[in-house]
Amino acid sequence: MAWETILFGVADGVATLTLNRPDKLNAFNDQLHADIADALGQVESDAAIRALIVTGAGRGFCSGADLSSRLDRQGGTNDALDRQYHPRLRRLRALKKPVVAAVNGPAAGAGMSLALSCDIVVAAQSATFLQAFTRIGLVPDAGSTYFLPRLIGVARAKALTLLAEPLTASQAEAWGMIYKAVPDHELMPTANALAKKLAQGPTFALGLTKTAIDASLGNELDTQLALERDFQSDASQSEDFREGVKAFLEKRPAKFTGK
Repeated sequence: MAWETILFGVADGVATLTLNRPDKLNAFNDQLHADIADALGQVESDAAIRALIVTGAGRGFCSGADLSSRLDRQGGTNDALDRQYHPRLRRLRALKKPVVAAVNGPAAGAGMSLALSCDIVVAAQSATFLQAFTRIGLVPDAGSTYFLPRLIGVARAKALTLLAEPLTASQAEAWGMIYKAVPDHELMPTANALAKKLAQGPTFALGLTKTAIDASLGNELDTQLALERDFQSDASQSEDFREGVKAFLEKRPAKFTGK
C-alpha cells in the first residue's frame, strides 16, 4: 500500500515508518495523521511485524503541527487533538509491540511528543528537542505535560516548556529523557539493531512489560504487585516461555515467535 505522506517498509520482522514531508520538516497535517493511522493498523494486525521504528525523512524528525493548515481549521485545536493526536498517542502506547524512535533532526512540539511516546528513543547528535508552544501563545499538548515531568522531573519540565529553549540530544540523554544519543551516521544502524533484537525477542512478554511499566506511573504498590502477578501468569503460559526455558536447559539461543 502506498501513502502520500509516509514511507513504510518491513524487513526481518521490523516495520519502519518514515514521516515523509521533508519540505515541511515532516509537520503534521490531516493527511499525515491519516497515513500514520493506516500504517499503525497494519502494524497491529500483521503478526509478522514484531517491532516498529518511527523516523523522519530529510533533515528533520517532526516539527509538530503544520501551522498553515492549523490556522485554516474551523474546528480549532481541540478538534484536532481529540480526533487526531490523542488517538495516535493512545495507539502507540497501547501497541503490543516495541516501538523505537530514531530522531534524525529537530523534534518540536507534537513531534517531540511523538518521539517520547515511543518505547525507546535514539537520537542523532545533531538532533534537538523543543517545546515551542509558548512561542506562539499555546499550551504544551499531545502528551507533552504527561511525559516530561515523568521523564525529567517537574523543575526541568517547567523550564523546558516555559522557556521554549531547544535541548540537544546529548543533554536529553544526560537528563534521562531519551535512551541514547549517537553520531549521526550511526543513528539508523543503531535503531535497526535495537528493533531487530526486540523483534527476535519474546514479544508477547515485551508487550506485557510495556503495559506494566506504563501502569506503574499511576498505581500504588499493591496494585502494581497484583498486575505483575497476573501478567507473569499470562507470560508463563506462552510458547515463548516454554521455548526460553528449553533453550536455557539445552544451552542454545532461544527462537521466540511472540506467541
